[in-house]
Amino acid sequence: MHFLVNPKLLNAYSSINDIISISFNSTYKSLMSVKIYHNPRCSKSRQTLQLLEEQGVQAEVIEYLKTPPSAAELDEVLKLLNIEPRALMRTKEAEYKATGMDNPDLDRAALIAGMVASPKLIERPIVISNGKAAIGRPPESVLAIL
Repeated sequence: MHFLVNPKLLNAYSSINDIISISFNSTYKSLMSVKIYHNPRCSKSRQTLQLLEEQGVQAEVIEYLKTPPSAAELDEVLKLLNIEPRALMRTKEAEYKATGMDNPDLDRAALIAGMVASPKLIERPIVISNGKAAIGRPPESVLAIL
């Protein structure tokens, strides 16, 4: 059995599906819970935030220098990233040595406490979405968790 399909109707149907798909994707991305630990003075952080916006993602922006994460939040971020505290630290910052964070004998809790006390030591930006986290270096690396 063969059916004749009017090409104009087929094109209209495809367009409607495209519109529905675009609308669904845009709505889904705006409903996703996405957080970015952001420093507006950092170019990589600004680029990552812009990339999220270009993807239609409305992220909760946390300026972590003004509102540092708690030790528990930072511990959770580290678990999501699957890294140890020192791997999230900006070891070239003057504060790293000045605060004694370069001491190799410091344990996980002490390193986390150091980042809470001196949030400038936290690498940025960090994006959290769908129970996953990524550091935006390069900014495109966060796309994998969306």
